[in-house]
Amino acid sequence: MLTALARRCYRGASSLTVRGCTSSHNSGSSIFRALRITTPYHFRRPFCSDGSDKGAQDGAENRVLEAGEEAADSKSSAAIVPTVVRPEDCLTVIALPLPHRPLFPGFYMPIYVKDPKLLAALIDSRKRQAPYTGAFLIKDEEGADSSEIEKNIYDLKGKDLLNRLHEVGTLAQITSIQGDQVVLIGHRRLRITEMVSEDPLTVKVDHLKEKPYNKDDDVLKATLFEVISTLRDVLKTSPLWRDHAQTYTQHIGDFTYPRVADFGAAISGANKSQCQQVLEELDVHNRLRLTLELVKKEMEITKIQESIAKAIEEKISGEQRRYLLNEQLKAIKKELGVETDDKTALSAKFRERLDPKKDKIPAHVLQVIEDELTKLQLLEASSSEFNVTRNYLDWLTALPWGEYSDENFDIVQAQKILDEDHYGLTDVKERILEFIAVGKLRGTSQGKIICLSGPPGVGKTSIGRSIARALNRKFYRFSVGGLSDVAEIKGHRRTYIGAMPGKMVQCLKNIGTANPLVLIDEIDKLGRGHAGDPASAMLELLDPEQNANFLDHYLDVTIDLSKVLFVCTANVVEMIPNPLLDRMEVISIAGYITDEKMHIARDYLEKSTREACGIKPEQVEVTDSALLSLIENYCREAGVRNLQKQIEKIYRKIALKLVRMSSVSSVETTETKAGDGNGAIEALIEGENDGASDSSIKIVPKSTVDAKIVEVHIEPDQASTDQCDSPKDKNLETSSTPEIEKVVVELSNLADYVGKPVFHADRIYDQTPIGVVMGLAWTAMGGSTLYVETTLVEQGEGKGGITLTGQLGDVMKESAQIAYTVARTIMLEKEPENSFFTNTKVHLHVPAGATPKDGPSAGCTMITSLLSLAMNKPVKKDLAMTGEVTLTRKILPIGGVKEKTIAARRSEVKTIVFPAANQRDFHELAPNVKEGLEVHFVDEYSQIFELAFGENQTSEVSH
Repeated sequence: MLTALARRCYRGASSLTVRGCTSSHNSGSSIFRALRITTPYHFRRPFCSDGSDKGAQDGAENRVLEAGEEAADSKSSAAIVPTVVRPEDCLTVIALPLPHRPLFPGFYMPIYVKDPKLLAALIDSRKRQAPYTGAFLIKDEEGADSSEIEKNIYDLKGKDLLNRLHEVGTLAQITSIQGDQVVLIGHRRLRITEMVSEDPLTVKVDHLKEKPYNKDDDVLKATLFEVISTLRDVLKTSPLWRDHAQTYTQHIGDFTYPRVADFGAAISGANKSQCQQVLEELDVHNRLRLTLELVKKEMEITKIQESIAKAIEEKISGEQRRYLLNEQLKAIKKELGVETDDKTALSAKFRERLDPKKDKIPAHVLQVIEDELTKLQLLEASSSEFNVTRNYLDWLTALPWGEYSDENFDIVQAQKILDEDHYGLTDVKERILEFIAVGKLRGTSQGKIICLSGPPGVGKTSIGRSIARALNRKFYRFSVGGLSDVAEIKGHRRTYIGAMPGKMVQCLKNIGTANPLVLIDEIDKLGRGHAGDPASAMLELLDPEQNANFLDHYLDVTIDLSKVLFVCTANVVEMIPNPLLDRMEVISIAGYITDEKMHIARDYLEKSTREACGIKPEQVEVTDSALLSLIENYCREAGVRNLQKQIEKIYRKIALKLVRMSSVSSVETTETKAGDGNGAIEALIEGENDGASDSSIKIVPKSTVDAKIVEVHIEPDQASTDQCDSPKDKNLETSSTPEIEKVVVELSNLADYVGKPVFHADRIYDQTPIGVVMGLAWTAMGGSTLYVETTLVEQGEGKGGITLTGQLGDVMKESAQIAYTVARTIMLEKEPENSFFTNTKVHLHVPAGATPKDGPSAGCTMITSLLSLAMNKPVKKDLAMTGEVTLTRKILPIGGVKEKTIAARRSEVKTIVFPAANQRDFHELAPNVKEGLEVHFVDEYSQIFELAFGENQTSEVSH
């Protein structure tokens, strides 16, 4: 079509008329019929009723156009518009706003009219055989999108609407109205001259014609041919545009210079402002140039679209081709016997796993594997049973049957490794060394079940990893806290969908050896649910007599776990079921005393935290007094987890301060290089003293061989201030010696790093008054002193009685009743004439009231407190006691000897009373715990009475 179009335009350039002989027009029509062009306007139906009539079309094609441009316009208009009113007679039209794109002559456009008055006016105009309106594009507003423009345009009336419309638009014929949808076709260009009425907006218009142009101008011809050439290329790559070209020539007539420009702009994907620019241009040459730019852009977009489509098509076709070739290759290899099918390949893979360890696999397991391999060959690959059998064989062949890691039987090396990772924990380390020694003498080692019990943060989990390293065993950890499903331990039946073996089988597969160290964490927190009792399922796993033939439900063959070393951890041993506890060797980790925490903080926690924060050892110093205060006033619990958090908090603040100081130093160093180094330091010190009177930063130069160390005492409150209040230059570079920034954390500024102290002294009285006695209690924090206070409420004949407060538990309330009875009997023996308990109501309180308390070990303390009040006599100074008392005044043993001893030392108690049955527990304590204490072991309360109130001490004393 475009070839014929170019030929016709060239022939008729002298008269601006396309000489349409039958052959040329037929050629153009055939090309247009073959090319379909996409455009934003959709053609609902042929405009003319005879547009599909073959005879009429042939007649139109045989017409010879000899007239000029105006005659051609008149002819095309007459061909399109069979109406009473001619288009050129329309000088007053209804203004119809177009929100998206302008309407070009010869193109359809369906729009939706939301204004009822405007729609009624259009319908009335069509009924009066004057179906014309003016279509004008809406101007863009900054920051508004198209949906808002279309929504708000119908709210405008009169001049407001007129100001929003472009002056140049298109005279459009209303071809149909269905509901609020109006279908228009453009005729000619219009320009608004003035407003006639406001609602609906009616305007007077002038009909615009193209400016005269020279049809023989070579530049104009060249531009036209370039537009046609570009359109030809676009139409070749976009076959969907052919309908538009055919319909355009069918309804508007043959192409002329202006119509080629309109056609190219209309079918392009340009934005509305560019299209409006083409519509407003009356100079034909300029219009062709604008259209050429638009179609060139359209061509580039089409090329990009083609390249994307081609790349995707090549990728898809390449994958399909590769798939087909692979399938053909498989079929050929199978026919030639070069390659086997999937089932044979799986069997070969499983047998390859078995060959290295075939001699070590038990006979009954090997028989099961052979049976399953035979079964696999008989199953279809698409059946569900095939996948079950394949997964089963995968687990059976992946387990480390008879494969053991080489153990370390070197006692010295093991001791070194254990000491590297943990300080203290003598009982645990001794037990592991015993295990190694037995294994060395026997030449082989057996599995054991060890339970480490103690409060949180004492290193139960981490010691398990150290034990594995010392023994040269693989380490595996899993937690059973809250576990309520037996299948997690014993595995699922293979008949279930998604069935898996238990944790121990998964452990062996992941580790790759049959003698790992398995750490079972939080064994005291096992749950119990509808899926069974996991604690009972653990009995087989942790029984040395049964785990040599442990049966997993999934594998359904016995596994030897006798070489596995199980290490369990628990916080409270009493929460473990007795049958399970009976199978374990319990090692109690009571916690760390202050001296041990000091060593741990210095040797382990500080070092690791400093490395994690990227701080050098010479940049920071935490004094012993600050560290001791941190332990006693902030981290009094038995473990060191909170101590590690507090040390990390200190070092984070130090890191922030060092970075801020270095950033300030880099700026100040440049300013101070010109002056004398000593003068700069003096000026810096003076500036700091003047600038911040409450600053705790001190700079003390210290001469060394190759460096000058500056100690900086920093309060972290300054970290939150502006940099202008921070030290100006802590790293002054001089020509001779550099300076190293050093932050010192001491007792005076510790609170600035970690806040106010959390704990205060347990000791309330220097000298306990009458009726008050200090007891010793075990707590989750490790141990504390506990006061028992008794006071008189009222006296009178027969008013004897006792009131208890302090959130006491049932056991402690019973201990108080026993103490009250024993105290009355002792008073009858010691002072028969004293009727204090008979005629006096007393009140016994155990502070603090908000803390729940329970346990039997406060019995002797309560008796002593009641007797002190009855005899009106205070007890001995710096005396603390603990022990359960019977009605016959016997002292029964208690627990938590280490924790209570540590609590007594923390409160500076000199004399302690323990039950005689706990003498062995006390002697097992470390010497530094027992140092400086006077401990008495008693088995009857009369001995405590003499210690508390008498001068002679008849009980056994330990120094």
